Amino acid sequence: MFVQPEAFSPNHFGWTFCDGVATVTLDRPERKNPLTFDSYGELRDLFRALAFTSSVKAVVISGAGGNFSSGGDVHEIIGPLTRMAMPELIAFTRMTGDVVKAMRACPQPIVAAIDGVCAGAGAILAMASDLRLATPRARTAFLFTRVGLAGCDMGACAILPRLIGQGRAADLLFTGRVMTADEGERWGFHNRLVEPDALDGEALALARSLAAGPTFAHGMTKTMLNTEWNVSLETAIEMEAQAQAICMATNDFRRAFEAFAAKRSPVFEGN
Repeated sequence: MFVQPEAFSPNHFGWTFCDGVATVTLDRPERKNPLTFDSYGELRDLFRALAFTSSVKAVVISGAGGNFSSGGDVHEIIGPLTRMAMPELIAFTRMTGDVVKAMRACPQPIVAAIDGVCAGAGAILAMASDLRLATPRARTAFLFTRVGLAGCDMGACAILPRLIGQGRAADLLFTGRVMTADEGERWGFHNRLVEPDALDGEALALARSLAAGPTFAHGMTKTMLNTEWNVSLETAIEMEAQAQAICMATNDFRRAFEAFAAKRSPVFEGN
């Protein structure tokens, strides 16, 4: 999708890149940052491209104007979907699922900065991120049942129970009710809560700390977190033995040892 992240200029969301951290900003604040057919497609293509963009070492997803995202735009997505035939509908649902697949497959850690409304597909983007910071006024809802749809959207029935437990996920996916920020932190959906005026800075600081770390090893951690879901403990331990041995062959591992021996902080280069 792009070669140089410094020159990338998306059409359907904001983008900044500095110090190895890319920030994606859902930027339609007058509508609480809804998603459209075009923004889904552009996000999918972006995260696919990030798998081949080593200069981007971490990603922040945020929303403009005090909200994260209200999900699929009622007039630009929901309305047209009611007039589509099944082949078009399955093409759409597969495309939206591909956004989550691409987010999970890219090696960069993704930090979601969640404020205000985080609903529908917006809640899915937060769920699909690796880490989530939220403000006390964050209100997250997987509200698909409220529009006559199933809660099994874009991987929610697979990922959400692993984050917060089967019973809590069932509560949210059957009812479509709002999960408060306090619930989200207590249940493990939010990694921590921060005040609204500190959210962007805290998310960026977290992403920068990850970008300054051993990014090859971070990518391995993300891969293992995803691929070990459906294997036995014996298989998982063997997978991790091989993964860790690969990391032990990297220059970053050697750099860390040399820095420790010299009593200084290591400078990782991601190789």
